[in-house]
Amino acid sequence: MTTTLEQPAQTTSQEPAWLAERRASGLEQFKNLPMPTAKDEKWRFASVGRLSIDNYNPAEAPGIDKLSVLDKRSSLVSERAGRSVYVDDTQAAFEGISEELAAKGVIYLPIDEAVEKHPGLMEKYFLKESTELGSKKFFGLHAASTRAGAILYVPKGVTIEAPFVNYYWTSGDRSAVFPHTLIVAEDNAYVSVVDVFFSEGDQNEALNVAVANIHAGAGANVFRKVVQDWNDKTVSFQLDTTVAERDAQVKNVAVNIGAERARYEAQTRIEGPGADVKMYSLTVAEENQEFDQRTYQIHNAPNAVSDLLYKNALLDSSRTIFSGLIKVAEGAQQTDAYQTNRNLLLDPSADANSMPGLEILANDVKCSHGATSGNVDEEELFYMMSRGIPKRAAMQLMVFGFFEEVIEKVASDELAENLRALIHKKFDAKLSQPT
Repeated sequence: MTTTLEQPAQTTSQEPAWLAERRASGLEQFKNLPMPTAKDEKWRFASVGRLSIDNYNPAEAPGIDKLSVLDKRSSLVSERAGRSVYVDDTQAAFEGISEELAAKGVIYLPIDEAVEKHPGLMEKYFLKESTELGSKKFFGLHAASTRAGAILYVPKGVTIEAPFVNYYWTSGDRSAVFPHTLIVAEDNAYVSVVDVFFSEGDQNEALNVAVANIHAGAGANVFRKVVQDWNDKTVSFQLDTTVAERDAQVKNVAVNIGAERARYEAQTRIEGPGADVKMYSLTVAEENQEFDQRTYQIHNAPNAVSDLLYKNALLDSSRTIFSGLIKVAEGAQQTDAYQTNRNLLLDPSADANSMPGLEILANDVKCSHGATSGNVDEEELFYMMSRGIPKRAAMQLMVFGFFEEVIEKVASDELAENLRALIHKKFDAKLSQPT
């Protein structure tokens, strides 16, 4: 089978010239940029020799029955302000906003409708923020191909307590999907979003190239949560960018469980003083999974804060890579920026690589970075075993204690319990095996 990814995306309506230009530019970028190699510093430690996107094709629309079934399975969050479900880039459901929110100027629409009804907004923000962390080739493919996704716009001063929830599923074999989430929160707006990535079953092979962009205006508060539980036959790219203006507060919490190979690029740009950006991630790796995490905290304004905590737990011969850079511009005095990567190795063959870094051009800052990798604490393990707790059960307790610091950040009892259930499902089989 030959790939058709280099063909222009099929669109459902006549797109405006600006979007056609961005798609064409993305396609050329995808065609002309080389595949990553082991010599590329932005792909250091990654198993680039195993990276292939050959023989994937744009996903075909599934049948109505499958759309209905997966719509019903999209139930991680019950209370919501809006909800979308996509299966193989085909819309299965889109629950719009209430009349009250619409009257306040809130926009929550699929990509094609947003382009048609709000062209000015989309031209300003859609496909404008790319990645600087190594996957520009794949961003180009996304720009050329994306047609599934949710666009959320919250006007000045509007507060929305319930989250918007977007589900992205794969079901076809050797299918490529290109989910896109765009969040624009104007000054002093408040909103939260949950993006969920699932596979229908254990066998369908898939390529995911997803993009999420957050634009937080002055004083805005944006909370985004990501749940990624692809099957172990999926290759995944998640390319995220955040722009935070004066006094904006942005929090990202990502839980990564699935995929054969998953690369997560998170780029944060602070453009206004007083901004506060928090980034949390939890990754669970087993067997031969590889999770490649690249982050970039860019401080272009003074008196701002960014704080990153990424935790990885590794079983079997799994691998994780963390590469993070904090960059403080010359005028960004009194910056507070932190970056921490912690790895818990549960098997001697597991491999965790960490490369935190700083680039500071200002002289009045507080910046730190650190990385730790270690095994289960033998003293704590012995203590629990001496109280009659079996070794595997004791290990499990310690692992979930390690996770809890991140899980509690989701600030939703329902979602936190569902996340624990997903993680238990993955770990129970391993940790319940006899020693």
